[in-house]
Amino acid sequence: MRANSSQPAAHAASPASIPQPNILLDGTPVKLRLDRTVSSATAKVGDEVDFRAVDDVAVNGVVVIPQGALALATVTKAQHKRSMGRAGKLNISIDSVRLADGQKAMLRATEGGKGGGHVGAMTGAMVATSIVFFPAAPLFLFMHGKDITIPKGTEITAYIDGDIPLDMARFEPHAAPQAASAAQSQVVVTCNVPDCDIEVDGAFVGDTPSTLSLISGKHQITVQKSGYTSWSRSVLISGSSIHIDAELTASQASGKPAAQ
Repeated sequence: MRANSSQPAAHAASPASIPQPNILLDGTPVKLRLDRTVSSATAKVGDEVDFRAVDDVAVNGVVVIPQGALALATVTKAQHKRSMGRAGKLNISIDSVRLADGQKAMLRATEGGKGGGHVGAMTGAMVATSIVFFPAAPLFLFMHGKDITIPKGTEITAYIDGDIPLDMARFEPHAAPQAASAAQSQVVVTCNVPDCDIEVDGAFVGDTPSTLSLISGKHQITVQKSGYTSWSRSVLISGSSIHIDAELTASQASGKPAAQ
């Protein structure tokens, strides 16, 4: 007899059984701490404002934004206090945060995506310094009769702007266990400009100043920062500790005076 053809096909799979990619989800909160004091008295439009991640952010148990990761914002409006009690003004737009694999993830100031009048939640520290979030001007400050000053160490919460697919292999340790016994050297990298990106053989490894542990051999070390001409050298590491002091000069397009 012919077998009953009403049996379900063996190859039919439930949608839930289809593997989903690893994603850093839109709206994931990233707590940040201001790395330096910013004031409307001295800030200029286009200035970069540095923040650092306060806590690790993990996806499926793997840290993708490590504590201390660099996050950047940009001054979009700066006006110091004027006569007749007119206050200073300061707009700062939150931009991006550095992932553990060296890539950048875009940030926004509000938890909601495109809520027209939505105002994001504010931490106590931000309320204390009169900072208010708006989607159109992510960080807007106004204080009657005086300049706006945001002290170093002020904490805010920003949010991942859009789903970010992740190649989790890029976040795993690359060195095999047996490689730990290979000869390594301590390499101290400093620069005349703070908080520059350091790359070794094309891979992001930290920000200046940093102390790196590198396996003996030839390595290409690059130090760079937006608005400056990159510095790069081929260095032979032979087992002893060395100190590398990079010198960056402002690029002509940045409008900043070149270092003497």
